[in-house]
Amino acid sequence: MKISRDDVLRVAELAHLELTSEEIELYRGQLDEILAYVDKLQKLDVANVEPMAQVLFPSAAGEQPELRDDTVLPCDIADAVLAQAPDAAKPFFRVPRVIER
Repeated sequence: MKISRDDVLRVAELAHLELTSEEIELYRGQLDEILAYVDKLQKLDVANVEPMAQVLFPSAAGEQPELRDDTVLPCDIADAVLAQAPDAAKPFFRVPRVIER
């Protein structure tokens, strides 16, 4: 799949990015390479591949990796973090408006 200059400009517009001519060509080439690789992956026959239920594999000795228990821990740092913010309105950070459209 070939990505055109107009495609890059449209994505940049949606992302509110201002790109130079050099950046447009750089990103056009990079996006083209990514989509070409995705196209390769789509051609693979995965009909006989079982879905994975676990992303962790046993070690060479056959042992399962040790996982920690999920435990809820208190996290009371919000006040300290907000105190360092230049413009905070508890419990939020105030940031400049970026969407004008």
